[in-house]
Amino acid sequence: MDKSESPDSDSKSGNTEKNLIGFSDIRKKAGKYFGMVFKNRLSFWQIIRFPLSLNKKERIIFTALSILFIGSFAYLSQSFYFRNTEIKPALGGKYTEGLVGQPRFINPIYSSSFDADRDIVEPIFSGIMKYDSSGKIVNDLAEKIDLDSEGKIYEIYLKNDILWHDGEKFSADDIIFTIKTIQDADYRSPLRANWIGIEVEKIENENGVRFKLEKPYAAFLERLTLKIIPKHIWADIPAQNFPLSVYNLKPIGTGPYKFKSLEYSNDGISVSSIDLTAFPGYFGKTPNLMKVSFKFFKNEDELIQSVNKNEIDGFSLEASKILKFSNDDKFKEYLLLWPRYFAVFLNPKKSKFLSDNLIRQALNYATNKEEIINEIIGGKGYIVESPILPEFFGFNPPSSAYQFDLVQAESLIKQAGFEKKDGQLVKYQTQTTYSFKTELKTGSQGKAVEGLQACLSMDKDIYPGGKITGYFGNDTNEAVKNFQEKYADDILKPSNLKEGNGIVGPATRIKLNEICNKAIEPEYLTIILTTVEDPLMEETAKLIKKQWDLIGIKTEINTVSVSDLEKDYIKTRNYEALLFGEVLGTIPDLFPFWHSSQIKDPGLNLANYESKSADNLLEATRISLDHDKIAANYESFQNIIINDAPVIFLYSPDYIYFVSLKINGVEEKNIAEPSKRLLGIENWFIKTKRVWK
Repeated sequence: MDKSESPDSDSKSGNTEKNLIGFSDIRKKAGKYFGMVFKNRLSFWQIIRFPLSLNKKERIIFTALSILFIGSFAYLSQSFYFRNTEIKPALGGKYTEGLVGQPRFINPIYSSSFDADRDIVEPIFSGIMKYDSSGKIVNDLAEKIDLDSEGKIYEIYLKNDILWHDGEKFSADDIIFTIKTIQDADYRSPLRANWIGIEVEKIENENGVRFKLEKPYAAFLERLTLKIIPKHIWADIPAQNFPLSVYNLKPIGTGPYKFKSLEYSNDGISVSSIDLTAFPGYFGKTPNLMKVSFKFFKNEDELIQSVNKNEIDGFSLEASKILKFSNDDKFKEYLLLWPRYFAVFLNPKKSKFLSDNLIRQALNYATNKEEIINEIIGGKGYIVESPILPEFFGFNPPSSAYQFDLVQAESLIKQAGFEKKDGQLVKYQTQTTYSFKTELKTGSQGKAVEGLQACLSMDKDIYPGGKITGYFGNDTNEAVKNFQEKYADDILKPSNLKEGNGIVGPATRIKLNEICNKAIEPEYLTIILTTVEDPLMEETAKLIKKQWDLIGIKTEINTVSVSDLEKDYIKTRNYEALLFGEVLGTIPDLFPFWHSSQIKDPGLNLANYESKSADNLLEATRISLDHDKIAANYESFQNIIINDAPVIFLYSPDYIYFVSLKINGVEEKNIAEPSKRLLGIENWFIKTKRVWK
């Protein structure tokens, strides 16, 4: 017998075959069973009895197959569900914003003067137009806008079924009432200047309004972002009572959130918080967050304390505080770009040094902007080289710019006639009154006599009257005698005279030429830099002084309060150099900032800048509706400004906004002003849900 063919081998082979047949049978039975279960062809008792009818081995196999089947079904079901559904925001949740300051007028016709008011106005009220996340102007209350070919008539057709928060229907009458209220001087709206000369009327048989401009204005659409107030609430309130109305703190608007409640602090005077709730009748997207609250603080230190107690979901800080704030991974930092820049405006009418273009250009080269950004705002911003902010508006940058270059700065200053003495820039000048070559006496007249009188007037003891007439009269004769007697050793003694004779002879002429054509006191290049009492501005001014000291410019810093700066300096242009900021709109209009007609208050030409070429470009740009022409004009204008150097552009800081990580849907965007960070708040959310695609 072959050892490889033992009697056991057939039996083992047979058992294996039987096992395979058994497994195949149970697999068929299980397949039929699960198929009938899946097709609902078995009753409950049939489902229960089937496993009981199996032997022990079959039940083990059945159990394994059941687990495999259920696991596969669960996996496939889950996979199918996730492939065909997506996460969407769900309704619910609360957002709390921390603000420094106090609300006074939650009323669009007054709110532009106060940051806290503007912030709360944003989610409560709506405008004819609004900004989108890129800073572009789009429809809000408006459904459609028609513009005539001359660019002077705007016809606005409004959306239907818009409701005020109290349930009243919104109409064109509300817009007309808002505009006319602002235009009425009795209401003292800070927005009045923007609406003078603009006519507004209702479009007959239409839910719309018509605006008529005296001349085309490219940036008019931005004016239409004005928030509208309800006529049925305010119409019967006299102008003198407008600022006193309860509706200034309990507003009614048409925005995504409506006023709910207001709480006062323990002192019973200051407001501690304002709560808003989602408005279910909002004409736009229904808000996800059901409640939005604003909490108010006296200062940023108190705000930070509340943040550290987890009481605040969103806030912003001044740059000086941001550098000290620890995020602690609870907040996301959003960097928002807005059309603002800081600069040093150079006033040639208050400083003879700054009337020299060489000096102004040298100051530009001597200013290290990169160092300022890194040290003052922690690198959160960008260098500004141009008044049109190409980075924000998408224009082409200037053809040339002032890079930090001390060698070039010193070269320009040397060309301006200055040299260094003991580390400071100084200029020595010779004052030449006249070179006296001929005899002068009573009755003489002409330029020589004018020069004589000018020279003698330098000493009040010699020529008290100091009149420069060009005629040698008695006063001049007496002055010459006084001069001769004061310098008797040089004039009278050599001629054996005991007193002055009033005749400008050889000895007198020699002394006059010596005295009158002498070097005057040295002039040190000194600049007084004025700015507002603000940590950011004060630190910037100190760093600029430090930088200018490197080339020998003596800089004095003058810091004043906000009210004094406006009243005593900006209004009167009483400064040599002014460190200040300017904010543009999202549709740039540089006319108020640089046109020569805007030198006097209330114009904003802070550099007292005058240029006919620049004026022509600004005038043409302001009335143009051609985007390409506007861009070309502004790009040419920026090159003129840079060459004339009436200003030292510094930087544009980011607007830094901290929002809790639990808040979703917040966008980093271009904003027209800080309150616009709340644009799109109706899209923010905390809760989520899965919905079928």
